[in-house]
Amino acid sequence: MNNIKLNVGAWKYFHTEALLDGTVKIEGVDASFESGKIISDIFERMVRDKAYDVAELGLTFYLRMLEQGDTSFIALPIFPNRQFRHSAIFINTASGIEKPEDLAGKTIGEFGLYGHDAGVWPKGILSDDFGVKPEQSRWIIGASDWYMPPFDFVPQPHPDDVDVRPVPKGKALGTMLENGEIDAFISAHAPTCIVNGSPKVARLFPDYESVERDYYQRTGIFPIMHTVVIRKDLLEKHLDLAQAVYRAFCESKDIAMEKYRTQTVRQNMEAMMPWFTPLFEKNRQLMGDDWWPYGIEANRKTLDTFLRYFYEQGLSKHLWTCEEIFVPELFRT
Repeated sequence: MNNIKLNVGAWKYFHTEALLDGTVKIEGVDASFESGKIISDIFERMVRDKAYDVAELGLTFYLRMLEQGDTSFIALPIFPNRQFRHSAIFINTASGIEKPEDLAGKTIGEFGLYGHDAGVWPKGILSDDFGVKPEQSRWIIGASDWYMPPFDFVPQPHPDDVDVRPVPKGKALGTMLENGEIDAFISAHAPTCIVNGSPKVARLFPDYESVERDYYQRTGIFPIMHTVVIRKDLLEKHLDLAQAVYRAFCESKDIAMEKYRTQTVRQNMEAMMPWFTPLFEKNRQLMGDDWWPYGIEANRKTLDTFLRYFYEQGLSKHLWTCEEIFVPELFRT
């Protein structure tokens, strides 16, 4: 490769910062980076306009494109966003929901679309661990604190036996939750009523950290939300490009991890977070030195679980495999 130009859409996380600020270079590439007001802006521009050569993309958005036969881009096993999601389930305290099983028969809001990345995981966990199926509830799709109809730039399939409707015009799901118009809400974005400590709302799992740590200890799964995709026509012209992009994202992440490690010497005083160092050590004890791995093999169980959930929830007609959705050059990572 000879300094090819790439337009990259990516969010600025701590672990991508070295890449976005130029500290880390993609070998043989002159890269320019763009972001958005919210992460879904990048998704929309990539899906609707093919605006980037390389872009961060939610797993569910990527799979929906594959389902409709759009194979213009393919994923690299880079996972810039992952979160435990027991903490993403919010309830109205007057709804009668005291345990996960009580969600059956309730009306539940969901952010963005039925089966967004932070929705596929909780639904799958509720089904696997508590026997609660999506078809047992009613679903309303919108945004947390402002009116937003469901995303219109990707297909939104759902099984016929699942009741899914758009949010009423002018309504926000966080407000509806606080007012008791919906019983629960699943969202990557905590609604303002939760952040402000309204007594009318709570989390389904109040001690979610302990629940999520137990989940990881039982399963070894640290849920993946997003991947990185690249235009397939570029890979045909530049055979080493997939490896180069992968290595650069890995290097940027490794720099962030090393900062965490070296800053423990100074008790992480840069973080403005008391007791950050013991939290860091607690996480290392549970999850190992690299709790945020890239590559397929270190993430195969997590990826296979997401793909199963995506299929079981009626979001795909086909049970996808890792070998079908990632570039062949990186199968052994």
